Parts: sequence; structure tokens; C-alpha cells
Amino acid sequence: MVTMKIGDFARLGQVSVRMLRHYDAIGLLRPAQVDAASGYRDYAPDQLARLHRIVALKDLGLTLGQIERILGDRLDPTELRGMLRLRRSQLAVEVERARSALASVEHRLHLIEQESAMPQTEYVTKTLPPRRLAGLRAVVPEDQNAAEVVEPLFERAAQAIDAAGACPQTGVSVWDGHDEGMSVLCGYDFTGGSVPGLEVIDLPEVAAAVCAVHLGAMEGIAATWAGLHAWLTANGQAPAGPCREVHVEAKGTDQSDWVTELQQPVHPA
Repeated sequence: MVTMKIGDFARLGQVSVRMLRHYDAIGLLRPAQVDAASGYRDYAPDQLARLHRIVALKDLGLTLGQIERILGDRLDPTELRGMLRLRRSQLAVEVERARSALASVEHRLHLIEQESAMPQTEYVTKTLPPRRLAGLRAVVPEDQNAAEVVEPLFERAAQAIDAAGACPQTGVSVWDGHDEGMSVLCGYDFTGGSVPGLEVIDLPEVAAAVCAVHLGAMEGIAATWAGLHAWLTANGQAPAGPCREVHVEAKGTDQSDWVTELQQPVHPA
């Protein structure tokens, strides 16, 4: 019988020699033969199939005891492939969740780092006139980047308005709390009656709103909002309803010269 030393077998199986000794000790994978004098373990090449199954089932999260019972029933290769494909799908979902969580942590860290360098902003309290929007609604989950939701909404709304023979005017987004994150309405000022595929919403007049201007890319707007809400607290004001972002200047993909007015309805705290 052709055999190989434990080190060679470990290298082919991509496991450690220590792990092979452990599998031997618990009876999960015995060597093909053991030298009585030296105690050296030798393995047969056809034992690699069993080793591959052990490692694959271990990667599925099974205990060694469970693996021993499964291999004792001679697990069919087709069944093993199905189990591994299922685990691969589960891991892909976990990886995507981890990426989203990492992006959220990085976003929060960025906001915290900006707190000490937050620019001086002028805050103005004014009345917001009523305005009519044609747009779309969606919910932005807590762990998702808002731009991934907002930008497609504005694109779809603009396309629908163009298709209706009108011209998109000033873009406005309206934000409110939601059980799963934030609800957002993204649309454009509109004077007509209806647009196929869009919702036409009449925003009411707001008697008092604290407003500030954000200059530059939207990725930094959260810091401007944080400064506005800090100002509210310091000045005895509290939010009173959904806030708005009016995109005064938002042309092109280069957002460095964008101008956005933040509008937060308020009442005395």
C-alpha cells in the first residue's frame, strides 16, 4: 500500500500536523498505518477525501462529534455540495451585513471627528411658504448610505417630469423618522396637476423654521445638520415635524459647488 508521511499528508490536505494528530486521537481520521517502533503515522492518498469532508463540515459550523456521525452514515458528495453551497450563501449575506455595518461605523466616526472642526454657520429663523412637489417616497434603513436611496429617487423623478413634458425645477427632500430608519420624499417643485408615476404632494406653510446653508458635497451634510440641532438645543428650540433639504444649486456630478438649504421646523422647547 502506498502511504505518505504525516507532514506530506497535512500539506496536501492544507491542515496542520497537530490537527491530524487530534483527529487520530478522537478516532475521526486514523492513519493508514503506524510504525510500532517509532510511532510515526503514515496516511494513504485515498484518505484525503475523508479529510476534505471533515474540513468542509467543520467550516459549516458542525462539531467534530456531529461530523463523526455524519461521516459514519457516508454522506453523499451531492449532499455535501448542497450543504456547502447553502453555507456559502449564508456567508455572503453575513459579509454584506458586515460591510454595511463597517460603512455605518466609518460614517459615525467621520461625524465625530468633524465635531471639533465644525465651521461657523449662520442660522436664520423664517416662515416657509407652501410648496408643491412631484416626487417619490422611500425608507432609508439605519445601516444604509442615504445617497444610495436618494440619488435614484431624484433621477427617476426627473425622468418622469421630463417624460410629462415639464422641466424639473428645484430639488427638495423631506425627511422624517421611521421605525426602520428614515423616510424620505424626493421631488421637484411642480406647478402642474399630476405626473404619471409620481406622487404630487402639497407641503404646508411652516410658521417657524430654523435654516442653515450647507456648501459642498452631500457626504458632509450630516455635520451641518448636527450643528443646526446643537444650535436648537442651545437656543431653547425643538424640532417640530419633518425637516427639508432644498437643493438650491445641485448641477453636475461634482458636488464641490453645490448649495443646499437645511430647513427644520421648530417650536419652543
